[in-house]
Amino acid sequence: MTDNFDIKKLIRPELLELKPYASARDEFSTSSKAMTFLDANENPFQTHLNRYPDPYQTELKTEIAQLKNLSLQEILLGNGSDEIIDLLVRLFCKPYQDDILVFPPTYGMYQVVAELNAVKIKTVNLNADFQIDVAKALSEITNQTKLIFICSPNNPTGNSIIRQDIIQLLKHFKGIVVVDEAYQDFSTQKSMVENLNDFKNLVVMQTFSKAFGLAGARLGMCFANAEIIQYLNRIKPPYNVNQLTQDAALKQLKNTEEVQNQIHILQEEKLKLKNALKNVDWVEQVYPSDANFLLVKVDNANERYQMLIDQNIVVRNRHNQPGCKNCLRITIGTPKENAYLIKILNQFK
Repeated sequence: MTDNFDIKKLIRPELLELKPYASARDEFSTSSKAMTFLDANENPFQTHLNRYPDPYQTELKTEIAQLKNLSLQEILLGNGSDEIIDLLVRLFCKPYQDDILVFPPTYGMYQVVAELNAVKIKTVNLNADFQIDVAKALSEITNQTKLIFICSPNNPTGNSIIRQDIIQLLKHFKGIVVVDEAYQDFSTQKSMVENLNDFKNLVVMQTFSKAFGLAGARLGMCFANAEIIQYLNRIKPPYNVNQLTQDAALKQLKNTEEVQNQIHILQEEKLKLKNALKNVDWVEQVYPSDANFLLVKVDNANERYQMLIDQNIVVRNRHNQPGCKNCLRITIGTPKENAYLIKILNQFK
């Protein structure tokens, strides 16, 4: 987008002047002096969790900013990426009037959140290679289209979306392009975070749920220009990321060597599983993957899903998703878990 991009023209008018809820900790700046907190009706006895958390997660954002080479003002943290998706839809889309554009098969929460907010959904299915038909996508856009959601690497297909196609949408779409990079840590393609300074209408989401191993903590990251982040901060709940989650994320950010080691193991295990699947008669295709899972086409997805359930192995049946007829999505487990899966596959091959 060019420098004349005006975010205010996209935001719901009633939210432009919204005065956010001011928490007790928003009303002063901390100093080096010891503070006596008698402002927030908390239990004063120390339990480590008796105080409300920093509503803007400053310590955690400082670590993330260094890791991503961003400023604190370009980062929003959410209670999982799902909260960030919801905030984006609520900020930019008028209920019963505006719409979002998605590319099935893709992450289902984009549609769920839109429906919860009474926002219409437009779909352009990915092509046979699970890539975006850019011309068709642009032809679907109207003045009511405010958000485009792109999952890359895509779930459930596992492939990265062609970078130049994303850039073409950023250049020609006058709304917000959201690139969901939940699986970016497993991909060799560069993150779109590197393009934040090039496009004011770009929003990138990442997560601590996958490579960082904190799915149970629920922590999503949103990166965008400071003006977009400022408006998202206005509408987010004041204490949306709890202290336990912030502490867990800070601990993992000091443990990046182990995180990288686990990613390396998962990449090796993915290749091992892919080779094993190719030797199974009822496996028709194993799709390329830049994620920590494989999409696998089989002879009968319902039958093979139940077969694995009977062996206490749970995978995801994606048979009903567009372009995924008779497909199973298999997450890469530990070496022991993968060895058991391969053993079962060999028994039934």
